[in-house]
Amino acid sequence: MSQSIIAKRYADALFQLGKEKSKLEQFESELQILRDVYRSNKEINTFLKHPRFSIEQKKKLVGDSFQSFSVEIVNTLKLIVERHREDIIVDMIDDYIEMLNDAKGIANADVYSVRELSEAEKQRISETFAPKVGKQSLNLTNIVDPSILGGLRLRVGNRIFDGSVSGKLRRIERQLVSANNR
Repeated sequence: MSQSIIAKRYADALFQLGKEKSKLEQFESELQILRDVYRSNKEINTFLKHPRFSIEQKKKLVGDSFQSFSVEIVNTLKLIVERHREDIIVDMIDDYIEMLNDAKGIANADVYSVRELSEAEKQRISETFAPKVGKQSLNLTNIVDPSILGGLRLRVGNRIFDGSVSGKLRRIERQLVSANNR
């Protein structure tokens, strides 16, 4: 079974548990902290994967390191360690956050622009495009890309809204080429 399917299953189980216990937001904030720790501290991953340390030592490290977290999160981590699936932790967290955002009507989107956008501009873009993709709001990641020349390009999932100058020039070029071929 692929790692991504396994990560989704753990994320789904945590999501259902969070819903039952009304802890969805608490789980999200704890998982975001865990993701930051896991990405910034490579030694924890090395320790958790090392064959010389027993499962009990690894579970103790998880319990001691994340004792301020909810019992459900700590037990999930211990279960992941017990089953030697340390590689799925970041994917599981990403899947959980995606499920939570989907439940809230929020989508992640990349907006490409020539310069860094202000918060007000991001808010207007979110308000304009969220209804077009059937969401209540968008979490925007601004990517500065001078090659678009001007305007914006927005990517939400597999949908792209291209209002960039370079995109318009490409469309004009295609029209001219197709008109010459007739």
